[in-house]
Amino acid sequence: MYKLLGSLKSYLKWQDIQTDNAVFRLHNSFTTVLLLTCSLIITATQYVGQPISCIVNGIPPHVVNTFCWIHSTFTMPDAFNRQVGREVAHPGVANDFNDKDARKYYTYYQWVCFVLFFQAMACYTPKFLWNKFEGGLMRMIVMGLNITICTLEEKEAKRDALLDYLIKHVKRHKLYAIRYWACEVLCCVNIVVQMYLMNRFFDGEFLSYGTNIMGLSDVPQEQRVDPMVYVFPRVTKCIFHKYGAGGSLQTHDSLCILPLNIVNEKTYVFIWFWYWILLVLLLGLMIYRACIIFMPKFRPRLLNSRNRTISIETCRKLSNRLDIGDWWLIYMLGRNLDPVIYKDVMTEFAKQVEPSKNDHAK
Repeated sequence: MYKLLGSLKSYLKWQDIQTDNAVFRLHNSFTTVLLLTCSLIITATQYVGQPISCIVNGIPPHVVNTFCWIHSTFTMPDAFNRQVGREVAHPGVANDFNDKDARKYYTYYQWVCFVLFFQAMACYTPKFLWNKFEGGLMRMIVMGLNITICTLEEKEAKRDALLDYLIKHVKRHKLYAIRYWACEVLCCVNIVVQMYLMNRFFDGEFLSYGTNIMGLSDVPQEQRVDPMVYVFPRVTKCIFHKYGAGGSLQTHDSLCILPLNIVNEKTYVFIWFWYWILLVLLLGLMIYRACIIFMPKFRPRLLNSRNRTISIETCRKLSNRLDIGDWWLIYMLGRNLDPVIYKDVMTEFAKQVEPSKNDHAK
């Protein structure tokens, strides 16, 4: 297990060249590692331990365990409100055999490890696409200028090469920026879709899962229905049919313990809170990106905040003379270049880039 989980640390290593946003990395890297870790832990618990143990007379236990694990178990939802030890044996476990419509079947617990894996792949998809779209452009034009340990001649040669690239490729980076922002939108869409699908997967219980748990503290002890036990019951029932010696049909009612659900319930409590936090962060990021795209006067301040040594006038010139794609490229360059080199390049770039119509109008 340690070796399996240790292999995931490569997804969290520090990037010497950054081409994305911190929230983008939280969605793509951290959430992917989180979901894969949960999937591996649940898989190990499910296939190494004993995920289900049923109590039944007259039938070999391993037969009933296998049958009930494959064909699902059930509870009686109205039995969650009855007193344990007097009216019912366990929360949700009652002997209402004839009321088949009142049964709530649980078929999803054996699929949880696979669902978590596919969720992780869905979270990694925007990063995979962006890496393909980006193609190492930022690393190529930075040329090691994020590390100042080099000779003066080498530094000047790389700086001139970078400036030459920026001048020759003006108005050619709009698609670069659009693709990145599209991947950010994909992150937000992914979280919304996943939350919707998880809610369907858990029979409409996921979206209110965390709020129900938080609201549990305000409910008197005798009136509490633990949401975690309701979604991931620890004790359920299973009906096994077989033929007797005379050919008659026999019904065996078994009580099944699901220790794996102890892990499942805690896993999805954490995932619920994390997904809501991530959704808020991504929606805030979408608003922030909209301000950058539709409010050009916002850009000089952002460029200046990247490096305070660059005058605000230089930032205004660059923001007015460059289109949104070029502006985004130099904005991201500020995150990867040495501050002194970045100031020199931007100051010289502002002098050499052609004035726009906005400059003439002013």
